[in-house]
Formats: sequence, C-alpha cells, structure tokens
Amino acid sequence: MSVISYKCPNCDGELIFDPKTQKYKCEYCFSLFSQEELEAMTPAEGVEQKADNTGEEQSANDQNTDAGKAGAQEAEGVIYTCPSCGAEIVTDATTAATFCYYCHNPVVLGGRLSGEYLPDKVIPFSIEKKEAQKQFYDYLSKKKFIPKAFFNKKQMEHLSGVYFPYWIYDISLRGKLKAKATKTRIWRDHDTEFTETKFYEIEREGKMEFKDMTENALKKANRVLAEGILPYRMEESKPFHMGFLSGFLAEKRDIAKSEVEETFRSEAKEYATNMLRESVSGYETVTDQKNSFSNRKETFSYTLLPVWTLTYPGKDGKTYYYSMNAQTGKVCGKLPIDYRKLRFTAFGTVAVILLVGLLGGYFIW
Repeated sequence: MSVISYKCPNCDGELIFDPKTQKYKCEYCFSLFSQEELEAMTPAEGVEQKADNTGEEQSANDQNTDAGKAGAQEAEGVIYTCPSCGAEIVTDATTAATFCYYCHNPVVLGGRLSGEYLPDKVIPFSIEKKEAQKQFYDYLSKKKFIPKAFFNKKQMEHLSGVYFPYWIYDISLRGKLKAKATKTRIWRDHDTEFTETKFYEIEREGKMEFKDMTENALKKANRVLAEGILPYRMEESKPFHMGFLSGFLAEKRDIAKSEVEETFRSEAKEYATNMLRESVSGYETVTDQKNSFSNRKETFSYTLLPVWTLTYPGKDGKTYYYSMNAQTGKVCGKLPIDYRKLRFTAFGTVAVILLVGLLGGYFIW
C-alpha cells in the first residue's frame, strides 16, 4: 500500500490544503495551486507495511487465544516510510492521514482509503487553525470556572484538524397512515348536560424525502462529540480526493454500512410517521391503527467531515474533549472545572452577602 505526499513543483516543499484560499499551499515558498493543478502532479510515494512482532513479542502473541488474536489484529500497528525523510513511523489501524514525527511533513496513507474504504465525498476544512484557535479562546472566555491551563498558548497549539468518517443517507419513500379519531361536543339544555362523540376513520398517504441523515462511522469516536457538532452543509461536499487530507489528520471508517442501514431506515420511518400524523388536525384524539412504508430510493455515501478537536487530561483523572465543526463553527465539548476557583468565588459571594447584611443591620440599628 502506498504512502503519498504532494510536493511543490517550485521548491519541492510539502503542499497542504489551505482552508482560507481553498487551494494547496506550499509552506516554504507560499505558492498556491488549484485542485486541477494538484491532480496533474505526480505525488511522492513511500511504503506502508504491517508492523512485525519479533522475539518476546512474537512469543507472547503465540500464547493468545483466538479471541485475543482477533483483538490484536484489529488493533495492529502499521509501519509507513515517510516519502520526505525515509523515517519509519508506526500508526494505528484507522489512521488515514498524519504527520511524520521526524520531519513533520504531512503524509496520506493512500492504502487505507482504497477499495471499499475509499470515501465517496469530503467536505474540506473552511475554518483555518488561527480562526479555530480564536473561536476556541472566545468560547472558553465565556466559561468562568475553567482551569487556567486550558487557556495557555501551548494548550491552544494542541488543537488538531481531523477528518472524521460518517455515513450519509438519503431516502425517498411512500408512506400510508390509518388512524381512528374522535370529536366531542358538550352542551346543556336547562339542567341536562349532553355529550356527543363522533368517530372517524382517518387515512393519510404521501411521498416523503429525507436527505443528509448522518451517522458516525468510527467506533472509537466520542459519540456525543461526533453528533454534537452536526449538521454540516452537505450541499458543499466535493468528490473525494486524497489532496484534501494533506496537512490534516484523518481517520478511516471501521463501521460498515450494514451496521447503520437499519438505524437509518427506522429513523426515516419515524420521521415519516410524525409528518403524516401532524397532517391530521381538528380532532380531540387520534389513535394510529396501521402504518406502512415502502422505500422507493435510498443512497448511502461514505463521507469525511472536518473537525477541529482538542483533548485535555484533567487533574481528576478524566479526559475532557472539545470539538468544533470546521465548516460551520458549531462547538461541542465537556470542559473541566476548577473547583478551587469555584469555591473561592462561592466563598467571596457569601462574604459579600454577609457584609451587606451586617452593614444594613448597623444602619437600621
């Protein structure tokens, strides 16, 4: 499997995708290249191979059970040779784009995103790192009890641009709803109260379309964060090209279409049922009797979506996460709390209240 990087034809520097210009930029001579120009280039290639276990590691592996072997294979590292400096680096099994730890140049692990793992679409980064850092700082500055370490420049530098894999689902279906409904009328005639209840048979039928339903396609992803930054403007997605990954991290999917298709279909039918039910009005009660749906057309697309993300090891032993939608700027995260600062603020507030109370009593006295 190949490891590729894109070289500037002017100075042989590394090209990375620039969110600000939506072009490919050389970090050395600052040349810019369009998508068409990049596609005309021949990328530099290195070599990717499975990491070998030798000696004691191999002996230990031989003693694993079948289940243990399956788990080890799933978490198996892969070695790649950097096309720029020739160094050998080990990555985990789902990494699809990264940086060389020695020369710091971006590399794309092309073999990870081929065949059935080749994405259909990608939404390129449109928020650059400086803007993401500014928005991150603005977000934190509104939180009163965040540890100071979360604001320091070094922590800001750990903000990483990552393409995460998602399944995108579109469906067109025809649905039919049968229900029973009632209307009640109450009136009085002198001392007698009358109640009239009318019963109705309700039928609703229609064609409905749902687009851009989204599901996380990476098992190790934090589900709250993966879903908390949705939605994306999917109409801005582009056909996938390896070049978009240059300069960013990327993960390949490890959740198959078969694992999410029933979830998508169930959600679509639930939305369709609600739409048909909401078209029924003017009745006191409506009780569903029978719902039926038939899929007319459905499409699945494997798409990489851009995220700025940061992890923070808290003093309480927990790991905190922050993520930003790198297209819309929507943020999601669970931030640490500086309980010392919280206690100090609470103590100060109580002290002020007591002081005001004492002064008030003094003047009244």
